[in-house]
Parts: sequence; structure tokens; C-alpha cells
Amino acid sequence: MKILFLGGTGIISTACTRLALERGFDVTVLNRSRREPISGAKQLIADLADPGVATVIGDRRWDAVVDFIAFDSAAIEQRLALFRGKTGQYVFISTTSAYQRPLLHYLITESTPLVNPFWEYSRLKIAAEERLIRALREEAFPATIVRPSLTYGDTFVPLSLNSRTHGYTNLARLRAGKPLVVPGDGLSLWTITHNSDFAKGLIGLLGHAGAIGQAFHITSDEVLTWNQIYQTVAEAAGVSAPRFVHIASDFVTACLPEAIGTLHGDKAHSAVFDSTKIKRFVPDFVATTRFRTGIVRTVDWYDADSARRTVDLEADAKWDRLIAAYERGLAQARAEFGG
Repeated sequence: MKILFLGGTGIISTACTRLALERGFDVTVLNRSRREPISGAKQLIADLADPGVATVIGDRRWDAVVDFIAFDSAAIEQRLALFRGKTGQYVFISTTSAYQRPLLHYLITESTPLVNPFWEYSRLKIAAEERLIRALREEAFPATIVRPSLTYGDTFVPLSLNSRTHGYTNLARLRAGKPLVVPGDGLSLWTITHNSDFAKGLIGLLGHAGAIGQAFHITSDEVLTWNQIYQTVAEAAGVSAPRFVHIASDFVTACLPEAIGTLHGDKAHSAVFDSTKIKRFVPDFVATTRFRTGIVRTVDWYDADSARRTVDLEADAKWDRLIAAYERGLAQARAEFGG
């Protein structure tokens, strides 16, 4: 099977590239990177935003194209122009944050409404899905939609407040004895999926004729509270007495407006997923990496090379200011109410 990955170097896409190669697929990755691709994969170097990408693609045809980097309907419009008649299946990587917020039922299925008034990123993904469904209906464009939840791998520590560019920042705070902010009371339920597990579901859908026109979320069945997640990260980092500060999401976003989408639009709500559909289409799919095991691998990856242990100084300082503001408010409330 000939597969084209648009992207192929991110947390999710790297695991998918590796598994596809292990299963003997003919894999090509298209991205702007000048780095060597994963051994065994072919590479096309191009910027998908550049009109010249059509020349790079040329007359090639793939059994499946998996798009990890399209974020809105304009990108989908361009992909339609690029891949009409050139693929048997186009897989769009969307997001579970597209599901209704707040939820009206605790268990999320693929039929849960797509409504997110809090996060523009999610709304853009929803619009992209809608454009694909119209293309499927009007011109039989062979689209499949896949929605990951919070997915991590060896290079990312998945916490509700984090730095995307410097994933070691929370580990550094833990090891320095500094507190971590846990939004809310830490009792809401969340699902975190290891990228190697996500890859099993995605690769199993490729070339599956029955998956055309379908949407799937691919998630673990392990459900933890945020308190359990934070405690497990601390244990993996070797910190026996971590300091956690629970702060209401409204307070967090008042101080850090940039977190409105990721909290009110996603992580402030419980996320429990029904995996029945992906298991029906990919019978051998099962998420086998428990968070306790996977996060140890992540910490070990950072510890293996000091160059990886960089800290987001701006985020670190903002979190300190957030905690200080909360503690001042808490002290004032205690004084006023006689606590």
C-alpha cells in the first residue's frame, strides 16, 4: 500500500510513520523539513501553502493520504484541488475538542454534536470536517475523519497547563520543588493516549473501504482524574512530595487569557470516549500503553540528553504570577470570612 503523510514529523505522525513502515507499507512524507525522514520513508520537500506544491506532487497517486496539518476549510479546499483523483482515501486528522462543550452526556461517541463556542481552533476543525463531508456528498471525495484526544509520546509531557515548545518545563518545576497548577479540583476525568496506540488505530483504517465517509476517535480506554495524572507525572520524575495548587479554571483564564480555549474549550471538562466504533472497524485495535508506563519513557527521554531539558521561562514566570495572585486572593478571602 502506498501512503502519503502530510507532515510526518509530529508527536502523532512520527508514530504513525514508524508503524506503517513496520507493516511494510510504501511510505512518503511531504513537509518542509530538511531533516532526514525516518529510515525507510521517502520524502517530498515542499510547503503545502506554496502553489508550487502541485508540481512537487505531480502525477503521483497514493492509496491513502493522511493529513496531519490541515486546520481549516481553506486548507481542505486546497487539498481537494491537489488530491482529486490521486488517492483512494484522504484521512483528515481533526480533534476531539470539536465535540460539544459543555457535554450533555458524559460518554462521548462519534455522534456527539460538534459544537465548541470556546476555542477557535476547534471551530476551524469543525468547518474543515463540514467541507469534507460536502465534498464526499457532492463529488464522492473519499474522506475519512479521525479525531485524536490528548496524545503524547516520548517528547511531550501531557498536562492541562503546559508549554508546547519546552515540554520539560513542568518536570523542571517539580524537581525544583515549585508548585504545579491543577485547574479546577483535579477530579474531572480525562483520557490520555500514547502515540504508539493511536497509530494502531489509524494505520488499521488505511485502505479500509468501509471507513470512507466515516468519523472515528482513536483513544485509550484508560480514564484518570487530573489529580492522578499529575501525581503519576511526579512519580515518574522521582518527586515523592510534589506541590500542587488547585485553581478554578475561571481564575486561571482571567490571569492567562491564552488558556481559555484549551481549558474552557477542552480540558476543564471530563473526556470519556466510547471506543466501540474504532474497534469494530479495526478489530485488533487495543491501547496497551498505560499512562504510568508511557510517562516513564517520556521522562527517561528528557533525562537521556541535557540539551532536551529546556525551560519555557515566560510560561514559568506566568505560572508563578498566577499562583501568587491566587494565594493573595485566598489570604484575603480567609481574612474577610474569618477562615
